[in-house]
This record gives sequence, C-alpha cells and structure tokens, in this order.
Amino acid sequence: MEGTMMRFPLTLPAILEHAGKLHGEAEIVSRLPDKSLHRYRFADFYRRARRLAGALQKAGLARGDRVATLMWNHYAHVEAYFGIPAAGGVFHTLNLRLFPDDIAYIVNHAGDRFLIVDDVLLPLYEKFRDKVKFERVFVVSLTGKPVPADYEDYEALLQSAAGEFAPPALDEYDACGMCYTSGTTGRPKGVVYSHRALVLHSFCICLPDCFALSMRQTVMPVVPMFHVNAWGLPFACIMAGAKLVMPGPHLDAQNLVELFSQEQVTLSAGVPSLWFGVLEILQRERGKYRLAPGMRLLVGGSACPESMIRAFDALGVQVLHAWGMTEMSPVGTGGVLKPRLDQCDADTRYAYRAKQGLPLPFVETRVVNDDGVAAWDGESVGELQVRGPWVAASYYKPEDKVASWTEDGWFRTGDVAKIDPEGYVKLTDRTKDLIKSGGEWISSQDLESALMGHPAVLEAAVIAVPHPKWQERPLACVVLRKGSHATAEELRSYLADKFARWWLPDAVEFLDEIPKTSTGKFQKLKLRERFKDYKLAS
Repeated sequence: MEGTMMRFPLTLPAILEHAGKLHGEAEIVSRLPDKSLHRYRFADFYRRARRLAGALQKAGLARGDRVATLMWNHYAHVEAYFGIPAAGGVFHTLNLRLFPDDIAYIVNHAGDRFLIVDDVLLPLYEKFRDKVKFERVFVVSLTGKPVPADYEDYEALLQSAAGEFAPPALDEYDACGMCYTSGTTGRPKGVVYSHRALVLHSFCICLPDCFALSMRQTVMPVVPMFHVNAWGLPFACIMAGAKLVMPGPHLDAQNLVELFSQEQVTLSAGVPSLWFGVLEILQRERGKYRLAPGMRLLVGGSACPESMIRAFDALGVQVLHAWGMTEMSPVGTGGVLKPRLDQCDADTRYAYRAKQGLPLPFVETRVVNDDGVAAWDGESVGELQVRGPWVAASYYKPEDKVASWTEDGWFRTGDVAKIDPEGYVKLTDRTKDLIKSGGEWISSQDLESALMGHPAVLEAAVIAVPHPKWQERPLACVVLRKGSHATAEELRSYLADKFARWWLPDAVEFLDEIPKTSTGKFQKLKLRERFKDYKLAS
C-alpha cells in the first residue's frame, strides 16, 4: 500500500522560489575587496539567480554540466549556488587555497565546462589556465574595474538572459553540486551532492537543537563557500529567510569582529584557528564592540579546546561544537546539551560541550574496533562510521578501488571516536594521528586541547616521533602568545595532573607558527616530515 501524498521533488529551485516569494526583504551583505559593503535584498538575489539560470541555459548548459566557481564568500557566489542548479547544472566550488596544479587536476577530473571567477582571483587562475579547458570564463568584478578583454563579464552574462526563465523538470536525485576533499592522503576525491541530500541537510541544520536557523537570525559563514558548501549555511539561510553576512576575502580577526558588531551577527561558523584571534581582540578590547545578545559561534574542522569555550562564555558568546566531512554534506553531529544535563555541575557540562555532539536526525553512527561494533559506554574506542541520506555512497570516478565504505554500506570516516551512553560523540583522533607507545594508544588531540588551555599557549599540535624503546612517543609543537613565556618543563607539569605520566610529551618544540591546511586544520603531515629524524633520549 502506498501513501496518498504528492510526489513533489526536493530540489534547490524550490528553496529559491520559496525565498523569493516569502522572504524578499531579507538582506545579503557582502564585504568587497576595498572593504566597502554591498547590500541587496533576497528579492534582488532571486531575480539575479534566475537570470543566471536562464543565461546559462542560453549559453548551452545541458543538464548535468559542471560550472566551476573560483570565488570568495559574497552575493554573486550565493547566486551561483542556486542559479546553476536551477538551470539543471552542477555547481563545483574550487578551493582557492590549493596549489594551482591541484586545482587544475580537480577541474579536469570533474570535467568542468564553464568557470565563474572573482576578478581579484584572476592571478590565481592564470597560474593554471593553460592546464584546463574551460569553454567560457565569466568574471565577477568585485573591484568595479572593467573585466579584461580576453574574459567575459558576469554582469553581461546575466543581461543575456532572454525572456522568462523556464526551469527544467528536475529529479531530487539529480546532481546539483560537487566538492573535492583536500587530498591529505592521495589525490583529491570528488563528492557529488544530490538536490535531495542538500534539501534534507538544510532542513535538519535549521532545527532548534542543531543550528536553530530562522528568519530572525543574522548569519555570517566565515567558513569558505568553497569548502564543503560553507557547512550548508547558505542553502539553509536562504530557505529560512535568515539575513546573510559575507566577509569576502577579509578573514582577519579584526574585520570579523567589526562585522559581528556592525551587522549584529547572531551566528557565525568557522574553524578554531579563526576564533583564537577573535577571542584575543574581544578580551583585549572588552566593551568596545557591541555583540548581539546570545551570539553563537559554530566550531568545526578540528576540536575546540574546552578553555576556548569557557573564555567565550565569559564574554557572553556561546560556542557550539559540530562535526562533519565533505562526504557528509557536511554536518553529522551538533553539540547542543540535553535538558537533563543542565542539572550537572559546570565542569561536567563543559566536558560535554567539548565533545562533537549528538548525531543529527537520520545520521546513524557507530564505532567499530577489533572486537566489532563498540558499546555506547563512553570508553570503547574505534573508528567512527556513518550512514544517512546526505552521506556519500561513493566518490566521483574513483581512480582505484576505494576502501572508504564497508561491505554493509557504512562510510568509514577515518576518525577515532567513542560514544557515551547519552549518545554524544567524542573524537579522540584521526587514525593516522594516534600515537602508539609501548603497545598503548595516546590521543594527540586530547593533549593538544589541554595544552591550549595554558594561558601562554596560542596553538599546539602533538605528533608521534620514533623512540628506540617505546616505538613512538609524543612531541608537542607549541606556538606561544605574543609577550608570553613558558618552558617545556612548565608545560609538562601543567599536563601532569590531567594525564597519566606515560602520556606526557617527551619534548616540546616552540615554533613561530603551525602549518595549516587550506581549511585551517593543523597540517601534521608537514610537522611529521620536519621532525622525522627527531632524537629522543632512550
């Protein structure tokens, strides 16, 4: 027996139409390269996204064709997020922080047909232009300067749309977007998102016990739109009618704090390395900036130290943990506390908030180790595996056999985790970042979070180095705050009352900076290469 409900496809154009008809007065504010602000309404965005769709159709875009974007977070990128899928195409965000050769590989592997690029990023495009074969390249002039003669003007493209846009009939399982992994192990791998996956993901992250998005929120995605869809926030905010504030290329802490205050941002999202600088400014210039009451910061990409959560609390800013992956569209867990945990003491609540949170509805999680599927006891550790309607079932055109999925269809995240009886997920490390010392495992992530709680420490990364007796031992790589001082022994003593003695780093190296990936995560591969011949006492 079937239900009597309509077969109405879940597609991004339906979100676009809803926003244009019901949330026309909501704003999109974009910081331009000269730091001026571009403002317009959802009504303007709606018209321009539809014009983009019509113009791409007129240009010959066929259903399933890929259109690459090489852009910062701003209004025209949001137009591309919706206009390209509305035309039946697939938007493909290019990570502008990758090496030019890697970008060229991704473009060619995806088979991108057209490119939309910011004028300020043309120098980057020129570095790989001869290695790719775009049919047409459209330039968004963010600086107001004329588009170079050998490129096409994005605004002219929009003006070329003829008559009323006629949207194609789309299936909810059709591809609508692509994103490639950062390629930390091997070549970058392509993930293709369906309309259905992104619509369901948008609904879920709007939930009160997730990101609580609504038409009353002002949201600033600091996480780049070229990195796994800015965690899905542009789609969800357009659907909910939330005001969007886009920082453009200006991701320095000073600019972010000024935008928070000026636009009264109620929710922002980014990796912990961004929030360290923001925290320093707010602490140093306390009272200077008027933040929105109850402002929230979403933290993902890597674990947020408990000390940072406490420090922002003292400033009236709530930090919420989230976790996900490119292969998960991307959000899989959210760190809202259950009501019953409100009765716990402060330390217990902070310990829960430092975890990655509860699995979202429809995201199933399990931890698997040598003994099989582990119990949710908060102690049993293993590889975190997931499945759900917005989790990838494969990569796009894999070049070889991929072992990222189990025989029974679960995605192997590569994260090591444990799940407590309440259902909260706590990542303890990446499988490649665990340290095996004398047959026992040490979590580098736990040591890093604790070290960054020391008042003199700005950042800390812990890696394994060879040891003649114990196989591997922890080495702490530390960046101190400006004007602060700490010795290796002082830091070891600071850790001594938090961990077993055999967990403590054997040595500490003080660095000017810790190398980071294109998405702001610690690049431990470079640290391991740098210290591969490090000599520890036997």
